[in-house]
Amino acid sequence: MKEYMEESVKRHIEENEEECAGKSVKTYMKMYGKHVLAWVLAFAVLTTAGVFWLRGGSREKEKIHIIFIPKVIDEDNDFWKLLIEGAQMAAAENQIELTIVATETENDCVGQNELIEWAIAQKPDAILLTPCSFTKTTPYAKKVKEQGIPLILVDSAVDEDIADTVITTDNVKLGEVEGNYMKQYVTEESQIAIIGHVEGSSTAIEREEGVRRGLGEYEDKIVDVVFCDSDYDKAYHLMMGLIEKYPDIDLVAGLNEYSAVGAARAIKEKELHDRIRVVGIDSSLEEIQLLEEGIFEIIVIQNPFKMGYLGVEAALKILNGEKVLRYIDAGCELINNESVYTEENQKLLFPFKEE
Repeated sequence: MKEYMEESVKRHIEENEEECAGKSVKTYMKMYGKHVLAWVLAFAVLTTAGVFWLRGGSREKEKIHIIFIPKVIDEDNDFWKLLIEGAQMAAAENQIELTIVATETENDCVGQNELIEWAIAQKPDAILLTPCSFTKTTPYAKKVKEQGIPLILVDSAVDEDIADTVITTDNVKLGEVEGNYMKQYVTEESQIAIIGHVEGSSTAIEREEGVRRGLGEYEDKIVDVVFCDSDYDKAYHLMMGLIEKYPDIDLVAGLNEYSAVGAARAIKEKELHDRIRVVGIDSSLEEIQLLEEGIFEIIVIQNPFKMGYLGVEAALKILNGEKVLRYIDAGCELINNESVYTEENQKLLFPFKEE
């Protein structure tokens, strides 16, 4: 740099002989030393800034990496299929690298907690999580935030306000819709059973609370609450056991697809649908068929595709420094045999998916 500056001064002297008469290069370097130093420092700062700008530019071009940990990946369950498809579509539209990992069953809380720790070690830009347990997942969800990783909870929550946002159905309202519907058919002799999915999960807790609220003064007609661990066969056998134990049972609420479908299969097999009214949650093809057959009285549908899509979208907004709501309700809708074919409900039952 010094040699370059000396050459520049020499050229200046040669081009301005009269003005520079009697002055040497050395003299000029002393005279303008401060200016030269300032110029050198400025050059160095600009060069360094340029390097950082180039590096920053390359960082911006790197793909955002998000890890999504749902409760389970189950190709036979439309809820989980649609939830994952929604997340995948949002990731594809925004050129986001999306990694999806899950345990084999919804109630494997220990396995999910291990996956959360694995995900943290990968240092992703954000983590989407559907907690298996309202309480047991909480310490591991905290670890995500402690590492400075944005956390988006999808479908289910934990017992502390940890996440950047929670995107879910209002699960109390979901159960309340079921309870309100059943209430009109309650008699003095009624016996009501609730078949839940995973005991201790936030969705099971809140939906049961909603059913009880909806039933109001008839809450005491609930004779049993059982849990199928989100297994169709277990729900079927539980329903068979309830029919035997309570011969006069006449109202049943299933709290998710597994529990509702399992119960409906048992009632269909026993040909008791004229006596036992079943209400369910979610919207698998089998549930819709059972609704058409009159096995289900109603189904209350969520929008899992929307939840998955909004989860990825919220993560992107957070990473871009945008504000997101702390709670986003994806909504629900009561569907009966008459309303199943309306255009609006068909969109909810069969959301558009790009190939």
